[in-house]
Order: sequence, then structure tokens, then C-alpha cells
Amino acid sequence: MNKSFHFIFMSILGSLLLAACSNQPKQQAPPPVAVNTYQVQKGTAVYFDNYPATVTALNEIELRAQVTGYIKGIFFNDGQHVSKGQKLYDIDHETYQAAYNQAVANMNVAQANLEKAQQDADRYTDLLKKDAIARQVVDHAITDLQAAKMQVAAAKAAVARAATDLKFSVLYAPFDGTIGISQVKMGALISANQTLLNTLSSDNPMAVDIAVDQSLIPKFTNLKNNPAPAVDSIFTLTFNDKTIYPYPGQISFIDRAVDPQTSTIRIRYIFPNNNKLLKPGMSCNLRVKNNNAKEQFILIPYKAVVEQMGEYFVFVVKNNNTVSEQKVMLGQPINDKIVVKSGLNDGDVIVTDGVQKLKDGGKIQLSPAKAH
Repeated sequence: MNKSFHFIFMSILGSLLLAACSNQPKQQAPPPVAVNTYQVQKGTAVYFDNYPATVTALNEIELRAQVTGYIKGIFFNDGQHVSKGQKLYDIDHETYQAAYNQAVANMNVAQANLEKAQQDADRYTDLLKKDAIARQVVDHAITDLQAAKMQVAAAKAAVARAATDLKFSVLYAPFDGTIGISQVKMGALISANQTLLNTLSSDNPMAVDIAVDQSLIPKFTNLKNNPAPAVDSIFTLTFNDKTIYPYPGQISFIDRAVDPQTSTIRIRYIFPNNNKLLKPGMSCNLRVKNNNAKEQFILIPYKAVVEQMGEYFVFVVKNNNTVSEQKVMLGQPINDKIVVKSGLNDGDVIVTDGVQKLKDGGKIQLSPAKAH
């Protein structure tokens, strides 16, 4: 009886379990992801290559005194634009003027003594011819004449030295430019060839230097030898706040040699600086426009790109409404698009919206494709 009951109980339990299992809902595949797509096409593009750049003055000089003395005059304001020949500093000018005047006076005395010695020598030489004077007197007169000549030569050298000191006692601007903050004040004692007074740099035009890989030498040589017309600006600057400098520039020269340590070469550009926005030492970016009508690019919306572990992928649509994850190599961004160097072909359809919900092989619901 117990065995029969146990058999009946197990049968009923099995039936209940089967009924329960049959009532469980079947697991369904995830629904297709609604996406927008984009049809890839080749075409021309205008974009800019960017290079870190440094602004440099075409002319720059440290102003140092070549005489020792006290600063008696400063004839500019710090940061002022000065013109070539403008007076900048007075270094004991009156003292050096007095020394020059003294040297000139000493030279005049030496020349007067020379004239007297010359007259004595001439007269005594004539008397000697008539045996009217001792030979020794004539010899002394000739010796005095030679000494007077040497005194005149020494006096002339002293005048030249004093004139040089007098000239250097006043400093003038050697070229047009902007002068910096004075490193000395009125009354300061300065030493010849040691004390830095100021720095003067030219301010219009300005130089902009970049360093490029040696592989780009042919490209930049061609740009230098074939400059663009004035209406088509190839070289422009951007500042750190992303604003664009309003005046285009041009290549001045390509340096004579490649730096063996970095395998780069320096290229210098010239930019006008009428508004004085460019300052020596300033960091900026040089933009080089690429506008080759013969070169074809594949451009896709940047939002279609997915980054994974430093690599870039897009989802390519297949015929069965699934997607395949495709690795791509990216190039230059252009506004909201980006150049694809490899990984895609002309005519491919890629997903642009909804990529965050996709995985390789996933189902999609297509929206109309947008051609380039």
C-alpha cells in the first residue's frame, strides 16, 4: 500500500512540474536597434594641418652700455614703440663730453708744440748749412721735433678714445621696435659691457617658427616655391583660445639642416603684426590648409566612431540587417566629420546614431541612409 501511494504521489508531482515548466515564457531575442545610417562616398575636402609654433622677433638686441657711469636720463616709457635713432639712455654724458673737450685741448697744445719744434728744426738746419750753429743744437732740435710728432699722435688717439666714449654715453635705438621694461633706474651706476639696460625687439612683421618631420620637407619646399595667390590663404595662426589671427602669413625660409636628435627641420614664416597681437615667445598653432582638388578622401560623421582601448571602430551595415564591427584608421578631423585613411570602402553604409546600443552581429532597424 505504501509503495502504491508513493508511486501515485510521484506521478502527480511530475505532472505538476511539467505543467509548470510548460507555462514558463520562452526567452526571446533582443529587438532590433533603431539606427540612422550614412552611405560612405569619396570626395574632396578642405582641412588644416596644425603645428605647434612659437612667435619670434626678426630682430632682437640686448642693450648694454659700453661705458661706466651713472644713468642721467631715460627717454622712453616701458613697452613703448621706438623709432630707429631715438635716444634711449644718457650715461654721464656731460662727464664724457668734458673728457672729450679736454682731449681736444691737449691735442691742440701738442699740435702747437709740433709747429714750434718744426720751425726750430727748419731754422737750425739752415744755420747749420752756413756753419752758424753747432751740430749738437741741430740734433737736439730734430729730436724735439720727433717727440712733438709722437705727442700729437698720442693726443689724437686720446681724442678718438674720448670721442668713442662720448658716443657710447648716449644709447640710441638701432632699429624700429618695442622696448621692454628698463632694468636700471635713474642714478644707477652701471659697468661697461656688463650691466643689461633693456631689450629691444622688432615688432612688425613677426616671425613664426615651427618644427616638422623631415619627411615633410618636399611638401613645404613645394609650398614655398609655389605660393598661393593673395586671395587664398594657406598659412594662418590660431591662439590658445581657438581664435584665428586675422592676417595670413608666408614661408620665409626652410632651415639649412635637419636636427639629428629629433629628425625635424625648422621652418620660419612671416606674419604682419599691425595690431601688435603677436609677441616674442608667444605660443600658438600654425594652420596649413590642404585643398587638393585631385585628392579624394573618405569622410564620415565623427559621431559614428567608437573608441575601444585606443583603437577606433565603426559599425558597417550588412544585407541581413545586422552590423559588423569594423576597425578603421582615422585622419584629420574636419568640422563634424573625420577622414578615414583605411578600413572603409566607397559605398559602405555605416551606423551614425545608436552606436552605443550595438554589438558585433547585432540586429538593427534601418532608417534611410544619408549619402555624403
